[in-house]
This record gives sequence, structure tokens and C-alpha cells, in this order.
Amino acid sequence: MDTFRPVARLVALLNAVPAAAEPDAVAIGQLVTVLRDHGEDLESLASADALELIQALDRLRDVLAIDDVDGAAVAINEIFDEVAARPRLSRHGGTAWHIHVDPDDADSGWGTWLLASSALALAGIIQEHARRTWGRCEAAGCQRYFVGDGRGGARRYCSTTCSSRARVAQHRSRLRTSDVSGRTSR
Repeated sequence: MDTFRPVARLVALLNAVPAAAEPDAVAIGQLVTVLRDHGEDLESLASADALELIQALDRLRDVLAIDDVDGAAVAINEIFDEVAARPRLSRHGGTAWHIHVDPDDADSGWGTWLLASSALALAGIIQEHARRTWGRCEAAGCQRYFVGDGRGGARRYCSTTCSSRARVAQHRSRLRTSDVSGRTSR
């Protein structure tokens, strides 16, 4: 199972649409753009569908904010229960066979689809790496989400730019602290 693609889609959606956004033309445009960039064949979204996606994103933000893997697993299982997720193979629109976990119901909605597919992908990451590899950037002023590939230590930043900026800020803070305490900084 390729868990990275659905999680990459989730991260792109989270970074494109702010929390508790209104389903206005801007938010709808951002949702459509990201979904199309990630392989969904759609031209537009109705306001009700956009609202459903935004509410699902807000729910998934809560899951991604959970620091411990056990708590994240419990929250993911709650989503599976809520959306009545059951795995099935699906092929549509010329795609290859792939796993769906949303209800086999055309009326289940975009929010249910996003919750179910994202929960499955996050569960796959926990299964494969026995830990969370996702998070929100810890750099001052950055609120972007990220997903790591599971190699190496836990990530704290969305990019090398934010990581470098944070290290420089910490270094300068230590220099200021040592200057204030009367020690020489060099």
C-alpha cells in the first residue's frame, strides 16, 4: 500500500486551506487545485462539498496534533468507526485497482472519503514505522504541516529552510544570553 500519496494529499490540503475556513470561492478553488494536483478528476466543488472537506480537514488537524502514537492510533480508529470504513478494492475512471475504505455508497460525500482515506494512510504509517512521522512545523512563524518518510529521527520542521532558520535563531539567542550574563560570546 502506498501510504505516502494520500498523506501527501492531506498535508497539501492542510497547508492550502486554513483551519475553520469558510467555503468561499478562494477555499473552494484551493481545494479543487490540490485535489486535481493529487489525481482527482473534478472541475469544481459545491459549497456543501467544500464545507464537508473543510470540516474533515479540521478533524484531521486534531489527529495530527496528537503527540503520542497510541493516542493517534485511538483517534484514527475512532474515524474508522465513524465513517463505517471497510476496505475494498476499487477501479474507476481508468485508474488501476486501489484500496478504498469509505462506504460503498456514492452519497457518502467528500468529507467521509477524505477522513477514511487519510485515516487508512496514517494507520499505514504507524504500522510501518511504529511512530508518527507527521507533524506541524515548530519554526517560529511557520504553521505548515509535513510528513516524513520514517527514516532517521523525528522531524520537527517542514523544510530545511525552517530548520536552518530555527537553528540560527537558537544560536543567536544563546549568544545574547551569554552576552547579558557577562561572558564573552566568542
